[in-house]
Amino acid sequence: MRIPETPPDFAEITGKIVSESVQRFTKLISLGLGPDHNGQYYHWDKLKYLKLPEGVKSHEEWWFVLKTARKTISTKIPHKDKEGRLFFYCEPDSVRRLLHEIDIHGGGEIKTSAQVTNPSTKDMYLINSLIEESITSSQLEGAATTKKVAKEMLRQKRTPRDRSEKMILNNYHAMEFIIDISSEELTPEIILELHKILTQGTLDNSNAEGRLRESDDIFVGDERDSTIIHVPPKAQELPQRMTDLCKFANGNSTKYFQHPVVKAVILHFLLAYDHPFEDGNGRTARALFYWMMLRQGYWTMEFISISRILKQAPAKYARAYLHTETDDNDVSYFIIHQLEVILKAVNDLLKYLERKAKEIKSVEVLIKNSRTLQQLLNHRQIALINRALKRPEAEFFIESHRGAHNVTYDTARTDLLKLADLGLLIRSKIGKAFVFSVANDLEHKLAEL
Repeated sequence: MRIPETPPDFAEITGKIVSESVQRFTKLISLGLGPDHNGQYYHWDKLKYLKLPEGVKSHEEWWFVLKTARKTISTKIPHKDKEGRLFFYCEPDSVRRLLHEIDIHGGGEIKTSAQVTNPSTKDMYLINSLIEESITSSQLEGAATTKKVAKEMLRQKRTPRDRSEKMILNNYHAMEFIIDISSEELTPEIILELHKILTQGTLDNSNAEGRLRESDDIFVGDERDSTIIHVPPKAQELPQRMTDLCKFANGNSTKYFQHPVVKAVILHFLLAYDHPFEDGNGRTARALFYWMMLRQGYWTMEFISISRILKQAPAKYARAYLHTETDDNDVSYFIIHQLEVILKAVNDLLKYLERKAKEIKSVEVLIKNSRTLQQLLNHRQIALINRALKRPEAEFFIESHRGAHNVTYDTARTDLLKLADLGLLIRSKIGKAFVFSVANDLEHKLAEL
C-alpha cells in the first residue's frame, strides 16, 4: 500500500506567507474558504491535484487556508499518540450532515419497521445481523471460509472445523457479550475479556489471549507488499493507555457536546491505534464501537454490520488511519469514513427490511384465501416457506431453524415436521440428523391447501 504524502508543515507555510507579505496573509484569511471543499474533507495527498479556488495562487496557500479553518473548529481528544501529542477532530458541515442522516434513519425509519419491533420476528433479524458481522469482521482479519459455510455452522450450532470457523464463532459470541454488557461502564478487564472471547483457540501463542502484548516487535503491515503502515506505542505504555481509553469511553464532558456516534468512532480508532494485543485488535476495536453505540441508546446498531461494508473496500479503511497519522493526528478522516460506512449499512438494512416485507407479504397474500393455512402456519413457518419459494434448492435443518428464530429445539422440530406432514417439505436423513428439502410444485401445494 502506498503511504499518503505527508502534508507541508503548517508553521513553515505560515512563516513563509507572512515573511513575503502580511497583506497576502490577511487576504488569504479573509477569503472565507471552509475546512472542506465541495463537501469533501481532503487530505493533502488528494488536494494537491485539485484545481485551485479563486484567489489562491498555490496548493501550499490553499493548504494554509484550509488548515487554518480546521484549527478554528477543532476539538481535542483526551488521548495522545506515541509521541505525546493529542489527537483532535473537526465537525464541518459534511460531518454534521452525515450525523443527522444517521440519527434520522438509524433511530427513525428502522425503529418503525414492523419486522424489527415485532417480538415474533425481531430475533430472526438480530441473529442475521450477528451472523453477518461475525463473519465479515473475522474475514477482514484473515478468516478464510465462505459465508455460506459460516452461516451453516452458526445456524446449526456446529463445532468449528478449523481456525477460520473458530474465529467466526468467537466473533459471534463476542457480539452477544457486547449486547449483554452494553449498560455497563468500560473497564480494562472487560476489554481483556472481550479480546479473550474473540481470540480463544485462534492465536499461535495461546498465552496472548486476553492479555496485553509484552513485545514491541509488533507493527501493522500490508500483506500484499509488506509495507509497514503503523508502528504502535510501546508495550510498557499499554496499561496506562488502556485506563485512559476507558476513562474517555465512560466520560461525559460538561464542557462541550460530543456526538455519541463520533465518540463511538473515536473509541474504535484509539483502540486500533494503540494496538494493545498481539492479534485481534481490529475485531476488538469494531466490537467496542458496537458497545459504545448500544450504551448510548443506538439500539438499532444491533441490526447492522459495519464490517460487511468495510470488507467491500478494505484499502479505504486502512487509508483513513493513514490520513490521520500523516496529518497531525486529525481523526476527522477516520470519522468521516466510518460515518459513511455506518450510513451505508443503515441504508442497506432499510432496503433489506423493505424487500423482506414485500416477500413476506407475497406469502401472506398467497395464504390469505386459505383458512386452512391461516390456522396451520405460524410466523416462523411462513418465513421458512417464503425462503423455500425463493430458493427451491434450499435445505432446512432443525438446528438452523432453531438458530434463525431463537426457539427451543422441540419448537423448531415441531415446525419442520408439521410442514413435512403437510407435504410442503420432504423429510430425509443425513447421518443422524433430519434434513428437510423443498417439495416439488410448492406453490401448487400451497394453493391446494
